[in-house]
Amino acid sequence: MNKSPARIAATVVAGVFLLVGILGFIPGVTTEYEGMTFAGHHSTAMLLGVFQVSILHNIVHLLFGIVGLALARTAGGAISFLVGGGAVYLVLWIYGLIVDMDSAANFVPLNAADNWLHLFLGLGMIALGALIWQAGTRHRSTSDDEGTSGRGTSD
Repeated sequence: MNKSPARIAATVVAGVFLLVGILGFIPGVTTEYEGMTFAGHHSTAMLLGVFQVSILHNIVHLLFGIVGLALARTAGGAISFLVGGGAVYLVLWIYGLIVDMDSAANFVPLNAADNWLHLFLGLGMIALGALIWQAGTRHRSTSDDEGTSGRGTSD
């Protein structure tokens, strides 16, 4: 069975989220691992030494990946994951910009590197979903036009 480009893209993106969620629990890949807290800005654990993570943050990545894999079972679900997930990450980017990094509101936790990553993830996922959807729509439109060529129409 051939997978559509949407399903392949969503599966790859979901797989990356699963990988990031797993790597967040591996000492060495995550520096200051012993300083990881369940949630909140007090966690000193840094994925790849750059992205502030907590147990909650890693679990969110794992759940996001699982949801992505489930939605990637259909082309429509895959597009929904890419575009909807991208929108979620843009909301996280905005949240990260307005929240005081040293407050209880920074429960995920987020830092400046996370904010940049969320911006690029959000834009990238939405763009990928939109481009794949547009290409699929264009392909279906062309197929429909070819399917009616040579036939008379009665108006």
